[in-house]
Amino acid sequence: MDAPDPPQPDDLKRLLVVRMPYGKYKGHPIADLPGAYLAWFAREGFPRGELGRLLALMLEIDHNGLKRLLDPLRKP
Repeated sequence: MDAPDPPQPDDLKRLLVVRMPYGKYKGHPIADLPGAYLAWFAREGFPRGELGRLLALMLEIDHNGLKRLLDPLRKP
């Protein structure tokens, strides 16, 4: 299993914009995916490219209780 690409400077904003393209949470922003779903990807393997990088980043944010860091980036 390959490691996801390293985080990019704009990734926090991308977590709010990029939507899950398939599966149970299709259409949901990556930032709003539940921790259990993110953990499943960690066990099964993240997709390659940007999607995998963002899912891995969101898992770290969720696992460490840092979701509030995204609040200032959300549109009112």
